[in-house]
Amino acid sequence: MTAVETDSPDGRGPGVLRGRAQGEARARGGGRGAGRGVGRDRPGYGPRHRWAVLAVGVGAQAAFAAMFSGIPVTGVSMRAGYHLSTEQLGLVLACLGLGVAASDLVWGLLTDRFGDRRVLLTGLTATGALLAVMAAAVTPSDGAGVALLALCLALAGALGGSVNGASGRAVMTWFGEGERGFAMSIRQSAIPVGGAIGVALLPWLAGSYGFRAAYAASAACCLAAAAATWRWLHEPPTSPATTALLPSDEDDPRTAALPASDGDGPRTTVPSPLRRWDVWRLALAGALLTVPQFAVLSFTAIFLHDVKGEDATLASVTVVIAQLGGGAARIWTGRRTDRTGTRRTHIRAIGTLAGLAMAGAAVLTDAPTPLTVTALALGGLLANSWHGVAYTEIAAMAGASRAGTALGLLGTTLFAMGFVTPLLIPLIITHASWATVWGLAAAASLLAVPLAPGEARARPVRSEPA
Repeated sequence: MTAVETDSPDGRGPGVLRGRAQGEARARGGGRGAGRGVGRDRPGYGPRHRWAVLAVGVGAQAAFAAMFSGIPVTGVSMRAGYHLSTEQLGLVLACLGLGVAASDLVWGLLTDRFGDRRVLLTGLTATGALLAVMAAAVTPSDGAGVALLALCLALAGALGGSVNGASGRAVMTWFGEGERGFAMSIRQSAIPVGGAIGVALLPWLAGSYGFRAAYAASAACCLAAAAATWRWLHEPPTSPATTALLPSDEDDPRTAALPASDGDGPRTTVPSPLRRWDVWRLALAGALLTVPQFAVLSFTAIFLHDVKGEDATLASVTVVIAQLGGGAARIWTGRRTDRTGTRRTHIRAIGTLAGLAMAGAAVLTDAPTPLTVTALALGGLLANSWHGVAYTEIAAMAGASRAGTALGLLGTTLFAMGFVTPLLIPLIITHASWATVWGLAAAASLLAVPLAPGEARARPVRSEPA
């Protein structure tokens, strides 16, 4: 069979396929015999099932985000209930990010090796089980100390981090190039939306019923997401991960066809995303853009309590606005960049705007509370709005066969910064001021702008004979 370069099924960009028969089969949504494994890979699941897969990915991300975002906003109750200092609280909260940072790349590699379904089921079930154990034995009334609490939260982050690469790769393999940005942004919007639910629910549960109820609710969400994964997450009849490798904005010269599994057709290889500087630039820029996100998420409650004399209600409202607004912005940017192909330009623009908003928060630190809260909510919203575009872009740069690895790399850099940020903020508060905290968050966001790679120039995709 002779390899040909043809339009992708949605007509919005080139896709290198392993033959006309496969191209026609993919355009029909996958028919019997259209490519490797078709006929054996659950042929009953047609193209419409991609929306069920997207819903599973959204549910998995939201379940983890509710815990990951909600627990830090219980900071006032946690500090009082577990008898922690502000520095100890920063360490405990940082362990959530440390756990994800330490495991995300590993989960990505495992996803590329074993598939989305196995990894997602394992991670969600284990996370739910751990949170159930915490509800039973790691609460203030159980006498849990700093070390045990920090260890459990680090493990919760490490196990829950499985959702990042696994659910992202599932979406990449079910959706065509003209829909991927939109679909991935919907999946990523589950993080602020799920986070908003956690922010609204967990502090109330912890304050009214104790941490036993807060951990139990988080466990129930993760186990429910695991059940949905078991029921609805399956490989597509013909997966782009098994037939083609995605171009970055349809023009990255380093992205080409997958090696053919049976020896016919073109055999071109793609560098590992871990060996590409442009991939690393995007991952590191994402880490810098994460600083204002984690600063607002983790310490808005402490700032408003200690400096403004406000209770957790105002902090929850501020973070919820940032989360929900960020989620809506992710979907909008995903849809827009599917049409324009300017994902990298959008990432740079968002970095600039987020930096300006956080600089405003620094200037308004001692201003009346409504002004300060507005600046923080806007900065948090912008800092939550770029993720869908970045995750889509880095997965497209790597190609579908290595999307899990690329997504894991981005998750690792993001959550590594999520670990460092809560550790540094208490030190900055002690030796400087809250204005310095918000000012440094602004600086990090602005530094990400030149670091993020610019748009690639269109070049023809080349292949070599087998």
